[in-house]
Amino acid sequence: MIESNDLLQKIYIRGEISNFKHHISGHMYFTLKDEKSQIRCIMFKSSNILLGFTPENGIKVIAFGRISVFDKTGEYQLYVEDMEPDGIGELHVAFEKLKNKLEKEGLFDAERKRPIPFMPHKIGLVTSLTGAAVRDMLTVIRRRFPSANIVIAPTLVQGKDAANSICSAISDLNNIEGVEVIIVARGGGSIEELWAFNEEKVARSIYGSKIPIISAVGHETDFTIADFVADKRAPTPSAAGEMVVPERNILRDEMRQVKNRIINATIHSINLKRQKLEYLRKSSTFTKAQNIILNYRMEMDRQLRNFFRNMEILLEDKKVKFKTNIDKLQALNPLSVLQRGYSICQNADGFKVIKKIDDVNLDDMVLITLSDGRLICKIKGKERKSD
Repeated sequence: MIESNDLLQKIYIRGEISNFKHHISGHMYFTLKDEKSQIRCIMFKSSNILLGFTPENGIKVIAFGRISVFDKTGEYQLYVEDMEPDGIGELHVAFEKLKNKLEKEGLFDAERKRPIPFMPHKIGLVTSLTGAAVRDMLTVIRRRFPSANIVIAPTLVQGKDAANSICSAISDLNNIEGVEVIIVARGGGSIEELWAFNEEKVARSIYGSKIPIISAVGHETDFTIADFVADKRAPTPSAAGEMVVPERNILRDEMRQVKNRIINATIHSINLKRQKLEYLRKSSTFTKAQNIILNYRMEMDRQLRNFFRNMEILLEDKKVKFKTNIDKLQALNPLSVLQRGYSICQNADGFKVIKKIDDVNLDDMVLITLSDGRLICKIKGKERKSD
């Protein structure tokens, strides 16, 4: 009777997985339950091998299959043919709907995307201060170009308030003078964890930014609406760090190579002109004009000396300007302040800077950062500054 019932042969059941076991044979055995009831389930290897997620206890799913009776125990159970996490389908529908809407409005058009500056003087980061993404980006950027000036706008990267937080951070960086490029980033995660970057308000905030934006959300296989709207997509936060600045040592090598090519090309051109002049000097037609030719050679030598002298002056001027820019960036480095005798006082976790006497209590532990290390101190007393 069960197997002849059409309804029971094509049925969807929503529930929470429990007692999950992935047998060595490849088959999956588990129970689907809700607050009122439960049903035993089996999903054969031929069906579960194509699943796009890994089932585990506690996950809510929607399972499709047929009801039948297991003769050996006399129990009816669900033979699952397909299964997906509960709610993922709705998120994918919402993603495609918004993607199509914004694409029709032109937010993804390639012609509106702006180029990323080759060597930005100030870089803005929109990311969480507690995630691995910010550490990865800072490590890569400082390794490639140690003097880069980085401004971080901390933000939530998941949860119901994340979208508003991301929009505010982008707006804040747009109002900071000198920021030339912004990286919006977070590490990998599920579609729910990355969903803030699929919100329409975040997409329009990226689109409305006056500053070019690189989107670096999740892993290489993760795509969000933010990726499509941004001026550039990086597959990972680390890749965004490599994309935003050149490697200083490579840049220096390239400059030396360009200099050598210019000099060699100039010498080659001058040698060709000298050969032509020598031919003319030996020609019987111009024998009587030898003095004129000698004058040309003298003038060519003079121009050559002037060229090398001007070239050296130009290169020296570029070196001075480059060093001046490096010194300016170094002067803006917060660590330089510590070299002048200042220090930074933080709570014991190192996450909060202590600015006022009321930020600490007696016997609290604090960290004092100096130019050559840290001091771990205990508050034994407080003296309030008199007015």
